[in-house]
Amino acid sequence: MAKISFKGLDKLEKKLIQNAKMEDVKKVVRDNGLTLQGNVVKNAGEITFNKGYFTGNLKQDVAGNGFKLSNGGLTAKVGTSVEYGPSLEYGTRYMEAEPFLKDPFEQTKNEFKADIDKLTK
Repeated sequence: MAKISFKGLDKLEKKLIQNAKMEDVKKVVRDNGLTLQGNVVKNAGEITFNKGYFTGNLKQDVAGNGFKLSNGGLTAKVGTSVEYGPSLEYGTRYMEAEPFLKDPFEQTKNEFKADIDKLTK
């Protein structure tokens, strides 16, 4: 699974503690994580395979096993455990990348930021 980190979480955490209940934050994390999972499943189903064949394994894996909450509900992880997932996302020496995570992540990231901003105001 790819790893993404954010800077400035300490300031955000202090602001959230002042203005929001932790259950509200966990709900935002869960809801946006599930939205991301749905968008990734949709995107994985729309990938056009120019080489090889489409079995639906990637889409099924993300739909069935691709969402996990950790860190007491403050971290949502969305991804796939199929062995060729990273090769599709990033490409290989012989194959162009066919990203299925990046676009849904970028879209959901903005929604997540907006939801967190609502909690901090």
